[in-house]
Amino acid sequence: MAKKTDGKIIAQNKKARHDFFVDETYEAGIELFGTEVKSLRNGNVNLKDSYCHIYKGELFASGVHISPYEQGNIFNRDPLREKKLLMHKKEINKLFGLVSQKGYTLVPLSLYFSGSRVKMEVGLCRGKKLYDKRDDMARRDDQRYIERSLKEKY
Repeated sequence: MAKKTDGKIIAQNKKARHDFFVDETYEAGIELFGTEVKSLRNGNVNLKDSYCHIYKGELFASGVHISPYEQGNIFNRDPLREKKLLMHKKEINKLFGLVSQKGYTLVPLSLYFSGSRVKMEVGLCRGKKLYDKRDDMARRDDQRYIERSLKEKY
């Protein structure tokens, strides 16, 4: 399980929580270059269409768009390159077993600073059907209506 620290959240993938049921979350370090970290400090990252996959026993994040650093000139990397995620081998093997057998997928949920290091929260997710999404929206609307009526009453 991911242990949440009081780090500064850089970006969140809100679409992932809309499209998937998140069963478990894991904390993973992310292998970055200097200009990418500087760009993250400016908040220039997008997790919207990103996903994680396991290749040769290593975990990678694809589709994480980190915009090039403005003052980085020749040291900037490709914004959409695959980023290697750092986790214990045991955790990666466990995730590989779940993803390959039970229809789970790995989705980056958030990116945050833990001290001076950048961490990614990876979710072990199952896909939602359209009716599940509609139920969630209806539940949120009902809750909003209840809160609004209580606020007006008191």
